Amino acid sequence: MADISLGVLIGALVFLVFLSAFFSAAEIAMVSLNRHRLRHLSASGHGGARIAERLLARPDRLIGVILLGSNSVNALFSVLTTFTVIHLWGEEESAIGIATVIITLAILILTDLAPKTLAALHPERIAFPSAFVLRPMLWIIYPVVWVINGMANGLLRLVGVRVQARSVDQVSPEELRAIIMEAGMLIPESHQDMLLAILDLEKVAVDDVMVPRGKIEGVDLDAEWDEIVNQITSSRYTRLPVYRGSLDNVTGMIHVRRVLNLMRQGRLDKETLEQAIVEPYFIPSGTTLNTQLLNFRQVKRRVGLVVDEYGDIQGLVSLDEILEEIVGDFTTQAIGRIDDIHPESDGSYLVRGAVSLRDLNRQLGWDLPTDESRTLNGLIVEYLEDIPEPGTSLMIHGYQVEILRARGTAIEIARVRPAATPGDAGEPSSS
Repeated sequence: MADISLGVLIGALVFLVFLSAFFSAAEIAMVSLNRHRLRHLSASGHGGARIAERLLARPDRLIGVILLGSNSVNALFSVLTTFTVIHLWGEEESAIGIATVIITLAILILTDLAPKTLAALHPERIAFPSAFVLRPMLWIIYPVVWVINGMANGLLRLVGVRVQARSVDQVSPEELRAIIMEAGMLIPESHQDMLLAILDLEKVAVDDVMVPRGKIEGVDLDAEWDEIVNQITSSRYTRLPVYRGSLDNVTGMIHVRRVLNLMRQGRLDKETLEQAIVEPYFIPSGTTLNTQLLNFRQVKRRVGLVVDEYGDIQGLVSLDEILEEIVGDFTTQAIGRIDDIHPESDGSYLVRGAVSLRDLNRQLGWDLPTDESRTLNGLIVEYLEDIPEPGTSLMIHGYQVEILRARGTAIEIARVRPAATPGDAGEPSSS
């Protein structure tokens, strides 16, 4: 090697630095790739993405070929650097020290820190071109990689680690939620809200969105015929439960449009009305909305009656209520809507006790607790552990609540005022 010119040595060193930097950057770029975007690009026909996906399917082989190439290059670089320094300054101890410093700095900065940082910042720009180089390298030196990986994998098996093809990354609901929220302008805000609402369907039960039993509008077959006809023709709903005497004796559901068609044909009477009744569909209390949405599709129904463990009817849920949890309110009149919430000029709100806490929080941007109670009435009664008298004031979760009207065991109207410092809970007081 004494006959090799200095220019050739320096050129060889520069080339080795480039190779070492390539292997370092390729390693970080490959492991930094977004696996979901990689699968999308691969499915869309991106050549580099397809090769990178195949390489990442066996990370042990990929890392093996990268490390084999990197260590071989670094070892050759150390030898040539030492020889170049000796060629310039002789075999003095100071020359060996200089060679050591040069090797350390070059490996640390040029072949490690800088390329790895670049690859972490722009993984796709580095990984996809690198895949075209790494794939044929793996084919060429596969026997060596196979032997090295065999020994490494054997050591891993001794400590209970199984090395196999990489499985598809699973995304938890929390991770998916973070991805949606961090999408920024890539997903419109309204679409983000709907996607997040879909993820929340498994956290919400039919009990949270149902029309409570006391507000269910139905048809009593024991009523006078004129009253039945008037109720059907004036109803704002397309599907109504039918019962005898009370909801405890429900017989089924009727589609108002079908009944009106019978009326236009002059065929409507009690007999044809009863023939138009379809079997009722019952929903167990506590069923999550995502489950019920699938159940509605499976049984081809749009309305169901929620029953508790004793079979007693607790409320009514329609497909519309579930869809509104995803896309927001799209009906003009329904339980817990604007007619139940009246804003006052002083910044407070007059709220009916039967209003759903979820509707209050969603419409007004509040943060009333919904863990134990579903309505404002339930929240107040649970907090006080008693039925309050009109004029009672209390602070719940940072919201000032004043009872204006109560009837029997239920609160009809309450005034709610968001406090200046939400979150401070106080003790109930009477005024």
